[in-house]
Amino acid sequence: MSKRKEWKSAPLPFQGQKRFFVKHFKGALKEFPEDANYVDLFGGSGLLSHTVKYVHPTATVVYNDFDNYRKRLLAIPETNRILDELRALNLQTPRGGKIVGKEREMVCNALKQASERGCVDWISLSPSLKFSMNYGVKLEDFINDTMYNNIRKANFQEADDYLAGIEIVSEDYQQLYSRYKDLDNVVFLVDPPYLSTDSSTYKNGDYWSLSDYLDIVHVLDGNYFYFTSNKSHIVELFDWVETRTPGVLPFANATCTVVSNKVTHNASYKDIMYYYKT
Repeated sequence: MSKRKEWKSAPLPFQGQKRFFVKHFKGALKEFPEDANYVDLFGGSGLLSHTVKYVHPTATVVYNDFDNYRKRLLAIPETNRILDELRALNLQTPRGGKIVGKEREMVCNALKQASERGCVDWISLSPSLKFSMNYGVKLEDFINDTMYNNIRKANFQEADDYLAGIEIVSEDYQQLYSRYKDLDNVVFLVDPPYLSTDSSTYKNGDYWSLSDYLDIVHVLDGNYFYFTSNKSHIVELFDWVETRTPGVLPFANATCTVVSNKVTHNASYKDIMYYYKT
């Protein structure tokens, strides 16, 4: 196994990153060739691509950075500068409390000044100022909304090595699939935004309809890893197709791993990984 640094979660927040699946994904990868072409069709945070390169250093890994996560990684020094400025305000609002009055005005001014300096990674700032699992993508999403004092206590670790040795592209997944589908030694990583879940922080937040999810099935024709969730109901849909029509469940011969994740003390969901090796 590679001696390169291993990231067990993405360096910056990303909706739907696979940090809870890293252990299971690493184990399953050992069943696949070390020298294969691994094509991450929906690259997201790059965590899957990074993990492949960690487990199989000699593999060719193609990361489809359609959401421009790489740009956010490059902005980590500026993000840390903004966090330093927010901490320097010495807010008296209790941790987790709503920021109001004069302190809210101070925070808004700090964010406006940061925005005037240039590009701001609003998604990475969201956990510090928004309610849990809520994300903003522009200044107005903060100054026109309730803000909470959850300001991160430590800066983000810089991640210059996170995508080292990985080929980075940014294109429609179908074009990328078409370019690699006829290779003999290729494994597709398929982790689309989940159906029926919020995808507003993705580059095209309104892109994923039911028909888009069904279109993805055509890429499950060889070696693949496919990730979904019980929140998306996509597996339930395919089960229905198999039992009510002559159709065959796309994952009929695949290995399935399920991980339960707690959101709160009374709310949880299940992440699902299917993988198939011809």
